Amino acid sequence: MFEIFSSMLNWWQWLILLSIPPVIIALYFLKLRREPLEVPSTYLWHRTIEDMHVNSLWQRLRQNLLLLLQLIVLALLILACLRPNWQGTSLTGNRFIFMVDTSASMSATDVGTSRLDEAKKQVDALISEMKSGDAAMIVSFSDKAFIEQEFTTNTRELRRKLQAIKPTQRTSDITQALKAASGLANPGRSGERNGIDVQVAEALPADVYILTDGGLQVIPDFAWGNLRPVFLPVGSDAATNFAITGFNTGRNPEQPDQLQAFVRIHNFSQNEATIPVAMLLDNQDGEDQLLDATEINVPAYESAGTEFSLSDFSEGQLKLQLDVTDDLALDNVAYATVNPPQKARVLVVTPGNNALETVLAIESSLKIADISVNGPDVLKTPEYMERSDSAAYDLIIYDQCAPEKMPQASTLFIGTLPPGNEWTKSETQPSPIVIDLDVAHPLMKYISMGNVRFAEGHSVTGPKGQTVLMDSDIGPIFVLAPRGGYQDAVLGCSILGTDENGELFANTDWPRRISFPLFARNILEYLGGGAEDLSDTVAGQPGKPVLLRAQTPVPELQVKAPDGHRATIGRGPQNTYSYTDTDSTGIYEVYEKSSREPTQRFAVNLFDTVESDLPPRPVIETTWTKVAAQAGWQPTRRDTWQWILLAAIVVLLAEWYIYNRRVYL
Repeated sequence: MFEIFSSMLNWWQWLILLSIPPVIIALYFLKLRREPLEVPSTYLWHRTIEDMHVNSLWQRLRQNLLLLLQLIVLALLILACLRPNWQGTSLTGNRFIFMVDTSASMSATDVGTSRLDEAKKQVDALISEMKSGDAAMIVSFSDKAFIEQEFTTNTRELRRKLQAIKPTQRTSDITQALKAASGLANPGRSGERNGIDVQVAEALPADVYILTDGGLQVIPDFAWGNLRPVFLPVGSDAATNFAITGFNTGRNPEQPDQLQAFVRIHNFSQNEATIPVAMLLDNQDGEDQLLDATEINVPAYESAGTEFSLSDFSEGQLKLQLDVTDDLALDNVAYATVNPPQKARVLVVTPGNNALETVLAIESSLKIADISVNGPDVLKTPEYMERSDSAAYDLIIYDQCAPEKMPQASTLFIGTLPPGNEWTKSETQPSPIVIDLDVAHPLMKYISMGNVRFAEGHSVTGPKGQTVLMDSDIGPIFVLAPRGGYQDAVLGCSILGTDENGELFANTDWPRRISFPLFARNILEYLGGGAEDLSDTVAGQPGKPVLLRAQTPVPELQVKAPDGHRATIGRGPQNTYSYTDTDSTGIYEVYEKSSREPTQRFAVNLFDTVESDLPPRPVIETTWTKVAAQAGWQPTRRDTWQWILLAAIVVLLAEWYIYNRRVYL
């Protein structure tokens, strides 16, 4: 507990100091000197009477300004020696790291202004508490960290960089920011040949002030070391929020012309709420068109869902909006896209296989793939070589034949192996029996092989990283392996076989089973990338990369962000394009070559219950420790004697001026 006064002097020093005021007053009495004077008239009698009063104490003091000022100076000196103070706060240490959360939840307005503005205000106050010679750095973080200002003693520069910090719509992850700070305070160690452990840099302890609402996951494998953490929570426990946590679309399997939109709403408040929801057709260049509206009753701290049915809707962009007033507007809006079907470009090379050609020619296959069939002679044509090297195909199926080199496409080999020595097979074995399937893999979705028989086949071994999808009593007979961004699948049992006379025969009864057309569709969807409806096939969260596919083998794509900014991205492995600038929610448009109209669209939404759950968390937790929320800085004594002494000097200067100028009241 702090005392108001804390004396600087001992008792005998106080005795000397307190004796000074009587001495000054006594000197003023002794200063008065009279000389006898004869007055010939009674005209000045009243002046004589007045002079008699000068001998009284108060009359002598009444009009003496210099004495008054001297007593004030003395009183101020006595007060300064009492050392008056008040309880304040102050930073401890001399090196500080200020970490400011800029994630989506920091845009909440439950503290009057945004949480980010409040955090910046607190950091500004901390900077004001820095002493001369103290150094600080500023780090902002969401799901990645940025060093806004390296260590400096320039508080003006710190404030300038602090005010430049902008909010983001990303999720929150402090791990990267803490590792950057730890690298400064906890330098690594290095071992020499003789086994001595050597410090590679000088340790620089620092106080880390973390300003966040605490929406953080447990920080794995992190030790604070020389970092002294101070967690300053930002936000109110009474924050209220309603959030869209799910929004996707799909075709009604019973009515293919009808689009269904599925919605999930979460109530992050302590009261049950009825939430108005509107489904809009998002016209980026004009006013949104209302398609449907409803109300959803959501219990406190729970979620509820609903669905919308939209007829005659083939493509476009949808916007879902909550008509509510809460503390975070970002998750009150969500977007979804419905793109036209994107067909896989498939080449089938076969000497003749009616079963395979038939299953690839059915309506369900043609909806998701453009398929061309050629004989093995096509492998030697310049056109094939050019197209296979330029990623013109998404998938090439080689039935009982193989190319001289692997194409720039995913492949399926039936009854044969890819070129090279990475793939091997056993001798031909009679009547292999399927004993196991990897039913969790997309290629094996809905597949059953219990009633399928093969006349002959051989086991297959692929390169490193292979996945056995179908195992038999003779070993793996269907194997998948990666190849530089592409996927190669090899089926060790052919559909048609060749006897000793070169005649074809049916090697399996699989084409008669329902699983065979399902297998063909899985091949077209997984290896070819075909889809009957591209609604929501591409969607993501702010900051997360999105993998795009082009309708034609163009070298690059252009992506237009919701704010109008355009970025060009090059083609990567497997004829895909990786887009990483998903910084904001909304609809992104994809353009191929010089096309004026977008060829596809994708949506980015927050959809994060941690960010939408606004009440600040009480702790920041690592694998081994917990850091509880606490006050911003340590309580300390604030002395005022320096200011009192300065006031005494000012009064003393005034007394000196009056004395020299002969100023009187």
